[in-house]
Amino acid sequence: MTLLDRMRPRPQLRVLVTAGGAGIGAVIAQGFLEAGARVLICDIDAAALAAFAADHPDVLTSETDVSDPAAVDRLFADVTTRLGGLDVLVNNAGVAGPTGPVDQLAVDEIRRTFEVDLMGQFQVVRLAVPMLRASGDGTIINMSSVAGRLGYPLRTPYAAAKWGVVGFTASLAKELGPDGIRVNAILPGVVRGPRIERVIRDRAAAAGVSYEDMEAQYLKLSSLRRMVEPEDIATMALFLCSPAGANISGQAISVCANVETL
Repeated sequence: MTLLDRMRPRPQLRVLVTAGGAGIGAVIAQGFLEAGARVLICDIDAAALAAFAADHPDVLTSETDVSDPAAVDRLFADVTTRLGGLDVLVNNAGVAGPTGPVDQLAVDEIRRTFEVDLMGQFQVVRLAVPMLRASGDGTIINMSSVAGRLGYPLRTPYAAAKWGVVGFTASLAKELGPDGIRVNAILPGVVRGPRIERVIRDRAAAAGVSYEDMEAQYLKLSSLRRMVEPEDIATMALFLCSPAGANISGQAISVCANVETL
């Protein structure tokens, strides 16, 4: 095997990508399909699933809200019957949560952020682990955020949940390492796409400035003064599942153009 070959995931991996209908999840799912994997994506958005499947006929889909334990049970029934097991879990589902001063946030919005961004990962992992253990070479990739290593004013529920994902990842890596399961977190920065546009718009409204001014502030947050692309996140996920990533576990890996502060 050449060094270049070592950077490619082995063909026919059985992969589950949560929130894989659009955004970063869709690009990750596409990358695994291009690598020859068998991929099942779930998403709360049925229209997004249908649109992705129309462009990628080989993908398997399952409409799922990862914050709902019964829905996650149904998802893993699909994984069992349609994939026949699991080698890779990409725990990507998440919501941006509310924007505003902590004393003005609605309790329901705070709770929803934790239910999806942190509890959702727990609920998926607890059912994935037996399958990954049976694989003999399992990988979990939990999606955190650069907010999981930096404080984030006006986005406290999101930041707190993403810090929780980093702790969850480090703990799982120790717990599951003896079973041959590698666990890492990816911490995206400002990723180009509709989601960050909504975040910037909400943050601009909360700060009383224009969208353009707030976008310029976001670009100044990183040393490289630019957004990262969804493909940057996807290629890191593929690398972590390749032979070249065989000894990488327990890490919180930022792909963020070196965001310095939030």
